[in-house]
Amino acid sequence: MPLGHIMRLDLERIALEYVVPCLHDIGFCYLDNFLGEVVGDCVLERVKRMHRDGELADGQLAGPSRGVAKRHLRGDQIKWIGGTEEGCEAINFLLTLIDRLVMYCGSRLGKYYVKERSKAMIACYPGNGTGYVRHVDNPNGDGRCITCIYYLNKNWDSKLHGGILRIFPEGKSYVADVEPIFDRLLFFWSDRRNPHEVQPSYATRYAMTVWYFDAEERAEAKKKFRSLTDARKREAPLNED
Repeated sequence: MPLGHIMRLDLERIALEYVVPCLHDIGFCYLDNFLGEVVGDCVLERVKRMHRDGELADGQLAGPSRGVAKRHLRGDQIKWIGGTEEGCEAINFLLTLIDRLVMYCGSRLGKYYVKERSKAMIACYPGNGTGYVRHVDNPNGDGRCITCIYYLNKNWDSKLHGGILRIFPEGKSYVADVEPIFDRLLFFWSDRRNPHEVQPSYATRYAMTVWYFDAEERAEAKKKFRSLTDARKREAPLNED
């Protein structure tokens, strides 16, 4: 049987028998050993090279402080990539597999209809005790419905290195701690159901995140943004006096 066919069947089974039920039951799930050692290493080496070459910039805050870097609130350094850049073949392969997984979830994601996603955000916490305070990825309906994070940290010991992603599931009496270990792929709902934080990291911590958009909510968010932008343009001459 061709390898591609086996991969398709496995991804479809994982999507339908694990990812979809977990998202509906508890709001998150993760898969370990997703790419395997060889391909995972290729992704890690490319991310390390970006970091070494100074390609990462301080992460910015959204909301009222949009575009502002405040390291005590968010201490990561990031780079946005499409996956088709030179030398990013392994990252592109990873993104293709994640896309297929989400595609196989299909109409089983409740009210959501996914047609597109964001670029990939490469993120590094440099190990100086910084993290990311508790927040919600999509608190105001910007279209993001699923957050997907791929971790790249070998020999990670959370007792020594920290860096746990802690999820505070809405309405639950428990928290969920996810260690950012190498070749782990995490999914969770992006809205207010899953406030989460990155606890302080005391070793270099790498991850790659993509967000999948619900088509209807994304279109509505773009429409609102265009209306707001147009309104500001109309007001601009009045503010020049």
